[in-house]
Amino acid sequence: MKVGIVGLPNVGKSTLFNALTKSYSAPAENFPFCTIEPNVGIVNVKDKRLEALSVMSNTQKIVYAAIEFVDIAGLVKGASAGEGLGNKFLSHIRETDAIVQVLRYFKETDVVHVEGSVDPMRDVEIINTELILADLEQIERVLPNIQKRAKLAANKDDAKLAEVLVQIQAVLQQGKIAHSLKEYLSAEEWKLIKAYNFLTMKPFVYAINISQEDIPYAHKIQEEFMVKLQSPVSIVCAKLESEMMELEGEEKQEFIRELLEMDKVTHIPTLDDLIALAYNKVGLMYYFTTGEKESRAWAIPIWSTAPQAAGAIHTDFEKWFIKAEVVKCVDLLASGSWSKAKEKGLVKLEGKEYIVQDWDVMVFKFNV
Repeated sequence: MKVGIVGLPNVGKSTLFNALTKSYSAPAENFPFCTIEPNVGIVNVKDKRLEALSVMSNTQKIVYAAIEFVDIAGLVKGASAGEGLGNKFLSHIRETDAIVQVLRYFKETDVVHVEGSVDPMRDVEIINTELILADLEQIERVLPNIQKRAKLAANKDDAKLAEVLVQIQAVLQQGKIAHSLKEYLSAEEWKLIKAYNFLTMKPFVYAINISQEDIPYAHKIQEEFMVKLQSPVSIVCAKLESEMMELEGEEKQEFIRELLEMDKVTHIPTLDDLIALAYNKVGLMYYFTTGEKESRAWAIPIWSTAPQAAGAIHTDFEKWFIKAEVVKCVDLLASGSWSKAKEKGLVKLEGKEYIVQDWDVMVFKFNV
């Protein structure tokens, strides 16, 4: 899964990327367009349940689910028409599966804002307008030929494609992103337009980048923007995360405890929240396998059946699937071992129709 980090210049995108990937590969300087080519990093989806399973099984190795994050340079007004570094950046966004829009909330005056003031909702409008204009330009370029082809050859696929493109065009012309149409499209229609990789058809996640002084009000800020944006919102403090980058284990936990006491709050927003939200927004989930050699999270689409889940490990597992032993992670951890969970009747034998649930722990039976 590939997620693009986008936003206006100087909103903290590269600082966020550095903190996510725990590296200094993405320059984070105080001037626009310091990121020319996109930086790419693989990020683990940390999960305490998987770590607890590893302890229970005395595992030699943990393999987390992962996301590929792409740090894409700042967009400005007119990007769709080539302003700033324009279409070069838009092409990078097309290659991603989801978009994280970083919105600046922090007020530090020593970090200039390209628009002259801090206004997250205005920034959303600028970014979305450029994405909408880019998609409209693409439709206007390809639609006449598709309509012509449909008439000349009476091709049903071309006719259906033209119909769907007209629907998307109508939404975009109203100044709205087209992602809202996705739930109304059939699997066949979605397949027809998938190759066009429309920017506004991608899932959006909004990351509100606050200052450390805003942390006591983080929950209130999150609720405010969830209402305004009508979308999932994650609160991040990229500067604080970058300061914690070199801390590990108990040292990091002690630092967080000190922050909690100093700011008199019960929760510090973390990048784990953003990572989990992005993962879910793309329509993925994961199940676990655990044993002495390895405890692992396996990424699968939501609503996957047991054989499809088995196929994530190996295609032969799906082909020769017979049954799956399944237990809820919380039940397994409470029992202390697989054998004890079985004794309590918590391990269920499921067949081909079983829909895998997030955080199931599974063992597959197959015949080759």
